[in-house]
Order: sequence, then structure tokens, then C-alpha cells
Amino acid sequence: MANLKVGIYCRLSEEDKNKQSKSDDSASIQNQKSMLIQYALERGWEIYQIYSDDDYTGADRNRPEFKKLLSDAKQQKIDIVLCKTQSRFTRELELVEKYIHGLFPIWGVRFVSIVDNADTANKGNKKSRQINGLVNEWYLEDMSDNIKSVLTNRRKQGLHIGSFAPYGYRKDPEQKGHLLIDEEAAEIVREVFTLFSQGYGKTAIARILNERGVPNPTEYKRLHGLRYRQPKQKLSTLWKYFAVSDMLVNEIYIGNMVQGKYGSISYKTKQNKPRPRDQWYIVEGTHEPIIERELWDKVQTLVTERSKPFATGTIGLFARKARCSGCGYTMRSHKLSDGRRYLCCSSRHVSKEACEGAFISVATLEQAVIFELNRLSSKYLNQEELEEKIQFSDHWIVQKKRLEKEIAAHQKKVAECAACIRELYLDKVKSVISEYEYVDFSQKFSAEKEQFESFLLEAEKKLADMECKLSVGDNRRQIIRQYITLEKLDRETVDKLIDYISIGKRIPGTRNVPIEIHWNF
Repeated sequence: MANLKVGIYCRLSEEDKNKQSKSDDSASIQNQKSMLIQYALERGWEIYQIYSDDDYTGADRNRPEFKKLLSDAKQQKIDIVLCKTQSRFTRELELVEKYIHGLFPIWGVRFVSIVDNADTANKGNKKSRQINGLVNEWYLEDMSDNIKSVLTNRRKQGLHIGSFAPYGYRKDPEQKGHLLIDEEAAEIVREVFTLFSQGYGKTAIARILNERGVPNPTEYKRLHGLRYRQPKQKLSTLWKYFAVSDMLVNEIYIGNMVQGKYGSISYKTKQNKPRPRDQWYIVEGTHEPIIERELWDKVQTLVTERSKPFATGTIGLFARKARCSGCGYTMRSHKLSDGRRYLCCSSRHVSKEACEGAFISVATLEQAVIFELNRLSSKYLNQEELEEKIQFSDHWIVQKKRLEKEIAAHQKKVAECAACIRELYLDKVKSVISEYEYVDFSQKFSAEKEQFESFLLEAEKKLADMECKLSVGDNRRQIIRQYITLEKLDRETVDKLIDYISIGKRIPGTRNVPIEIHWNF
């Protein structure tokens, strides 16, 4: 009989932080390897591979070597999974049941942990393995509750627990949780508030800063050697509309500490959701303000006035539907002095190097959509022979491919957020950042991850619906019949019929603007 092949799995425990250098395994990992190798050799097992996850928690399901181990087990490359303890494999009872008691027996893989005597070849200790899993689950829950309790107490005291100081401030090296003004960045903050109070728009302010070569907050921190966090892909160094917009309503600049805007759903999911304002932790006067109260109040009044809906009291006709074909940004609505509305790509205003941008009046776009709808109704409702499959499948196939690309892109973003959270944990284990800083900033990445996952959920439902429509056939005749010879559009019609509209830059020497309508049918 051939020797049994064993996959040895090691993981760094929470308390092991005695690494000599970033590239070295911890002493804990080294000890685990020595113990497990000796154990395997004494029993004549052939060591297939050693899987080692250093600086990962037992609740992290995305450990790279852990996932590789499971893949090799599924492919039956190994006969035995060997660990020091069951908790090194996982601390989640759900995964104990899924793999150790579920899939491993199906795959013909035996699980053995030395210290707690877990061995799936011994049916008599299954209850013991389940108890170990339950105890580990309680450990995770208790640890989560303890961390939350400490963080809540610090928030109530008005102590800053974020990993990185807000733009305009720096962490006080003499007093943990206290902020000091970073005068160089604070001057830019004051300028932003002053310009807005003088009537400049948010995009115009971004353009002014970009034309002067002022680095945006992330780039400023990078240039000054301050701690910051960003995804691996290169980000723009330019100021954008939302950077200015967020700054103008951030109470941090009048000396108030506002925290707890997001709360975790569960210690198991690591997902966050927005919390109502009455559950935020707001402590006034915790640090020196950058913005005087009079200027702040004036800006808040202007922000409120500018955020009022259009004169009709309803959402814009093409709100969130029109996109610039040059950069993909959602186009924003503006109003001329004579009352006419137009759509433009805001990115063209923030810098000369930015997208050239698209521009079109709402009235022109409305007439273009109505014309195309009436053309479709005339063509497809009056010619019975063209009802079956004429361009319909091609349209839906294009839509499906586009949606699949968006799904893939958001899946990548989810993975990047998860990677950023893991990197934060590495910093925490190396004592580069504190436990409290780690939790606060990881919550922000978790909130972004949740938003991307929410989009994926909706997109996958939409993709399933597309596939259903492709299998059923052409339904344009039934849908367009409701909109024969339209003369005016309303928001409900736009929502029902249009997925999005891609708008290009006006063709030089003409009044023609390229328009591509992506229908919902």
C-alpha cells in the first residue's frame, strides 16, 4: 500500500508577534512545522506539502494557503490534513461542520490535530471535535464583544480611533487619540470653505486646486510620508467633486469628533452597514477647530440650499441615467440663467488633463429618446414579420456581456477590499497600528466591500433575468406598445425603459452629439 500523503497546515496565532523580520515565519509557525513534521515521519506518512498562513486569524476564510489546502484536498492530492490544533485550521463551527465533518469524508481526506486529539478516523471523538468548534466560536464572539466595548468607550470619550488622521490634522504623538492641526493641509481646508462661501461650486473649487498643482488628500499624505491606505491600483492625484463635497460637511473641522457612522452586522460576516445619526458618537470640542463657527454655519446653509431638488420637486429626468462616453462618469445636471437644464461630465472641469467631457441639453436628449422610441414602435409594431428575433438577441447579448464585465469588475473590487483588510491585519500584528485603529479602518473597507457585494447581488439577479428573456424570445412588441407616439417623457417611463445613455462630445463643425441608448428591454 502506498504511503499516505499528508498536507501539513500551520497558522499564526493571535498572540504570536515575535517575528524577527517581515519575511520570516514567526517562532510559532516554526514550532508548529517541527512538531507536525516529526509527527508525520514517525507514522511513515509522506509529506506532500506544508501550507503556512502567517498573520491570519482563524476566522479569515480567505487565507491563501488555507484555500490552497482545500483545493488540493478536493482534488485528492492529499490523504490527511494535519494541524497542531483544530483552531489552527478554523475557529468557526460552521467550517468545522462543512469541511471536517462534511466534505473531507466525501473527498476521502482524514483530519488530524495533535494537541486536542481530533481525528476523523476515530468516530468516537466527533462530539469532542464539535465541542472544540463550539468553544472556538464562543472565543471569536467574546473577542468581538470585548473589542467593541473598548472601542465604544473610547468613542464616547471623544478619542480618535481611526487608523489615519483626517486631512488637515495629524495624530498627537504625546496623547493617544488626540488630533493636532497640520497647518499646511489646514490652509487648503480653509481655502475650500472660503471659496464655497464666496459662491464657487464644488467642481470649480476642485479645478482651482488642480490648476495650482495642489495634491489631493491621499497624494498629500503619500508625499509627506504620512500613513494612508489605498487600493493597489494607481489612483488619481487630482481633486474631485466628492472630495470637496465630503470636506464641506465634515464636523471634524469645527473641533467635533464624529465616529460610529457604520456598524458591523455580525462578527462572522465582517460586513458593515450605515447607522442612523442618533446612534453616532458625537463629542464636541475634542480638538482645535480649523474652521470658525460663523464660516461653518454659512457653508452649511449654502450646502442645504444647493441640495434642494429641482423646481418640479422631483428627481431629474435623466438622473443617474446619463454617462459620459469618454470617462464613464455619471453626468450631472446644471441650470442656466434662463431656466434651461443641461447635462455635463463634471470630470472635464477638474483639470485640463481630465476627460474632454460630454455636454447636452436635457431638452435635446429628451427629444432624441422620444424620436428613437417612436421609431422603434413604428418599425416593430407595424411589421409582424420583424417581431421575431430582429436584433433582439444581439441587443441582449451585448447587454449581458456588459453586465458580466461589470460583475467581474466588482468581484475584483470585493477581492481588493478583502486584501486591504488583510494588509491592515498584518500591520496590526506587527504593532505598526493599534488594535483600535485596525478595527476602525477595517470597518471602512468592510463597508465598501458590502456596497460592492450589494451591487453584485442585484447585478446577478438582473443577469438571470436577461438570460430568461433570451430564452423566451422577443418581447419588444408588448413593451413598446405602451409607449406609442410619445410626445413627452416622465421619470417613470425613463426608469422603465432605459438602463443608461452613453453621451459623447459634440462632433466638431456640427451640432450633433453622439448618443447611444441602452434599453431595459
